[in-house]
Amino acid sequence: MRFVQRSFLALSTLVGVLAGAPLLHAQRAPTPDARVAAAIRGDVLWAHEKFLADDLLEGRGTGTRGAELAARYIASQFMALGLEPAGDSGTYFHQVPIVSLTPAATLDVTAGVPARALRFREDFVAWAERPESSVTAAGELVFVGFGITAPEWQWDDFKGTDVRGKILLMLVNDPGLRNADIFRGRILTYYGRWTYKLEEAARQGAAGVLFIHNDTMATYGWSTVVNSWTGDQVQLERAPASLVFGGWIQQAAAAGLLRARGLDLARLMAQAARRDFRPVATGIELSVAVRSALRRTTTTNVVGRIPGSDQALHDETVLITAHYDHLGIGAPVNGDSIMNGAVDNASGVATILAVADAFVRSGVRARRSLVFVGFTAEEKGLLGSAAFAERPPIPPALLAAVLNLDPANLRGATHDIAALGTDQSSLGRAFERAARAERLRVTVDSLALLHGSFFRSDHFPLARIGVPGLSFESGSDFVGRPAGWGEEQATAYTRDR
Repeated sequence: MRFVQRSFLALSTLVGVLAGAPLLHAQRAPTPDARVAAAIRGDVLWAHEKFLADDLLEGRGTGTRGAELAARYIASQFMALGLEPAGDSGTYFHQVPIVSLTPAATLDVTAGVPARALRFREDFVAWAERPESSVTAAGELVFVGFGITAPEWQWDDFKGTDVRGKILLMLVNDPGLRNADIFRGRILTYYGRWTYKLEEAARQGAAGVLFIHNDTMATYGWSTVVNSWTGDQVQLERAPASLVFGGWIQQAAAAGLLRARGLDLARLMAQAARRDFRPVATGIELSVAVRSALRRTTTTNVVGRIPGSDQALHDETVLITAHYDHLGIGAPVNGDSIMNGAVDNASGVATILAVADAFVRSGVRARRSLVFVGFTAEEKGLLGSAAFAERPPIPPALLAAVLNLDPANLRGATHDIAALGTDQSSLGRAFERAARAERLRVTVDSLALLHGSFFRSDHFPLARIGVPGLSFESGSDFVGRPAGWGEEQATAYTRDR
């Protein structure tokens, strides 16, 4: 377990820096972070992971019996360790009401070109942005380029155009994908995420959005779109959104519609990569209807606290987080339909439980409080962490940092370590200092940058409310392994999981 201790030592060093743990109790005494790291027990970590990834929990799908078992297990571990409940009403549980919608949709062209109906799944997918069993929207299709308003980049795709009640045809990703001199080039910013684009469309008063799909700009194929957006769509239970629906349309289908109006999609896409782009009203009228089977339930984040030792600082908090949900039960593979999620993210939860155990058993008390959170519904769109950020049990002004594990490194010792978000706040410098102290190189996951991975894990909703955040990643240079072995293992996991 030496590799676990070494990786944990880097984490505990960083926690100590952020939480204000004294670096030395007495001359020649081991530092508190070293004492905590020495207290980590590999058998504890593996036992947690084995239970959480067991078939008994049926893949921990959001809102299922297995996920509820996982939440209760985490709470029982917090209780056994003596962590204070830090959820709702003096409990370990922070309630997250959700709505599951299973959509079926129709898309009809009603004016501007010869009437036609596009095929659900083959040509387009759509889902309701409101927790309602039936929604409809009708309006003109307006091409808005990337659909971005970004003053810091001197970029505005709307240019004051009134798109209220319109259906927006939109590109995914950033303009930098086509022009390396703008935004961050090929490095995805939040403006390139479809989540931002839906938010901006709602701010603009649009009725709906159709994202144009091609593999390069989306970074995934049409089969991923169909699999992701035609099954259960889970939303937080909120007041109805102003946006009626979201959806994707195959590039060939979009090009065909525009061609019938004398518009060239390739030319429009080229224009969209320029700052002087203006929205294009297509004259095509669409009618979109989405009917959904609804299921309402409440799931929970699990929250436990080790209070800080300093009376002046103990209200300030460092969050140590990992999501406990996974994908549940799916299509059988070799007769096994349970997606156990041992790596994603039983490993992360097992690690934060081992961290909590080590702090308690070592007797080390940080000056600031440490709050451990098992987030729900990460796989459904960061819903648990979004609910935590919207209704935090701790005032946001008292949140000093969030350190997220998704997943933990279980492959062996590395010469390096990486984290998402090192370029987003001053936490990056603290991370580098902690890594150097443990003789670990800090490396950058270039693929994660290109794919915008910083915006796709549970630290991000908290970063949006001003909490500095990092999400730890394994290094790739494994001790005793040939060059490239780490990348091969990561690729194989993504391909075969």
